[in-house]
Amino acid sequence: MIFSSTIFLFLFLPIVLLLNYLIPQKYITAKNAVLLAASLLFYAWGEPVNVLLMLLSILCNFIFGIGLGKCEGDKRARKIILIISLIFNLGLLFFFKYFNFVTGGIFPEIALPIGISFFTFQIMSYIIDVYWHNVVPQKSFLKLALYISLFPQLIAGPIVRYIDVEKQLTWRACTAEKTARGMIRFSMGLAKKVIISNTVAVIADTIFAIDMGLASATAWVGVICYALQIYYDFSGYSDMAIGIGHMLGFDFLENFNYPYVSGSVQEFWRRWHISLSSWFRDYLYIPLGGNRKGQVRTYINLVIVFAATGFWHGASFSFVVWGLYHGFFLVIERMGFGKLLKKIPKAVGWIYTMLAVLVGWVFFRADTLGDALRYLGAMFSFNGGFANAMAQFTNLSFLITVIAIILSAPIFPFIKGKLESTAGGAKAAFICEGVMMVVLVLTSVLFLTGSDYNPFIYFRF
Repeated sequence: MIFSSTIFLFLFLPIVLLLNYLIPQKYITAKNAVLLAASLLFYAWGEPVNVLLMLLSILCNFIFGIGLGKCEGDKRARKIILIISLIFNLGLLFFFKYFNFVTGGIFPEIALPIGISFFTFQIMSYIIDVYWHNVVPQKSFLKLALYISLFPQLIAGPIVRYIDVEKQLTWRACTAEKTARGMIRFSMGLAKKVIISNTVAVIADTIFAIDMGLASATAWVGVICYALQIYYDFSGYSDMAIGIGHMLGFDFLENFNYPYVSGSVQEFWRRWHISLSSWFRDYLYIPLGGNRKGQVRTYINLVIVFAATGFWHGASFSFVVWGLYHGFFLVIERMGFGKLLKKIPKAVGWIYTMLAVLVGWVFFRADTLGDALRYLGAMFSFNGGFANAMAQFTNLSFLITVIAIILSAPIFPFIKGKLESTAGGAKAAFICEGVMMVVLVLTSVLFLTGSDYNPFIYFRF
C-alpha cells in the first residue's frame, strides 16, 4: 500500500485517524495497539510474508535491549550483546539486500523486503543508544513494536530515532491545530509526489532508456528531470509521513531542507535526506573518530561513511561509485576548497554544486557503470539536440517542470513568513493554506485517476 493510492487516501487513512481520535488520550495503550495493528496491516498489504520477518527483528531486538538493561555494570557482557545485535541486524540486511549481488545469481534470487534498510537502521539506533546509555531499555514490547512498524515512516523513512519519539510512545497530543498542520503538510507532500514527481519521471525514464544517439541537450534534460523526480518523490513522501505523524500526535524530524539551493556539496548533505546523513554521522563517522584524530583520519572517515552511504542504497557498483564520488567532494571541501567557496560569489558556488550533484545522479540512476559513463559522455559531448530535448515535453509537463524548478527554492516559506509578519497575517496564512490544501488534494486525485504510473523510488531501498 502506498500513500498516493486511492485505497489509502479514501479508506485506510480515514479509518485509522477516526479510530485514533475516538480513543481517549488516557487510554494510550489502546491507541498504541490500534496503531500497531494498522501498521502491520499496512505492511502486510504488499508484504504478507515479510511482516513476519519484521516481527522477528522486533522481538530479537526487544530481547537485546532487555539484555543490555539486565547486564548493567558488566561492560563485557553488554559489549557481547551489542556485537550479537549488530551481527543479527546487519546479517539480515546483508542477506536480503546483498546476497544476490555477492553470489552473482548462482542461487535463486531472494526478494527484497520493502523498507528493510529503514526499519533496520531505526532498530539499530535504539540498541546502540541503549548501549551508550542515551535511553533506557523499552520494557513494553508493544511500544517498541509500534516505534519500528509505525506505518507513516515504515517503508521509506524518514529514519526516526527511538530517542526522538520515546516520550511520544507514552503520551502525545492530538490537537485540532496539530491535525490541521498535518493535513496541510500531507497535501503538500501528495502534490509533490503525484503532480510533480510522476510527471517529470516519465520524461526522465524515456530519456534514460535511449540506447543510441542521445543528444547532449536531451541528456541534460533527462538528468535534470531525474533530479527533480527523486527530490519531489522522496521529499514528498517525507512530507506525507510527517503530516500523518502530526495527525496521529507524533512529531518526526525534518528530512529535507531545500537541498538544491546549496552552495557546496557539504551543505547539500546537510539538507538532503537529513535523517540518513545524521544517522551515519552519529553512528559511524563519530565512532570512527570523526575529525578528532587528525586530517588524514578525517578524510578516511568521510570516504568510509560515503562508501557506506552508497552501499546502503543498494547492491550495485553504481551506488558505491555514487557514494565515493560524493565523498571525494566532501574531502576536497574539507581540504580547503570549502573556504574558497565561501569567498567566491554564491552563484558560482551554486553552479559548482549543481553540476557535481547532477553528475552524481547519473551514477545513481543508471543501471550499470557502463550506462552511466555512456550517459555522461552524451551530456558532455555538446552536440546540440535542443529541439529534440524540447520535444520530450508536452505543454503541461513543461509547465510542471518549470514550477518544480522554482519551488525547489524556499519560495513558499518566504511568502508565508512575509504574510505572517503583517497584521492578521497568521490567520490569513492559515486560510490560504487551507484553500491550497483543498486545491492540491483535488488536483492530485485528478492526476491519480488519470494515470496508472505511480512509482516510489525509495521503496526499493
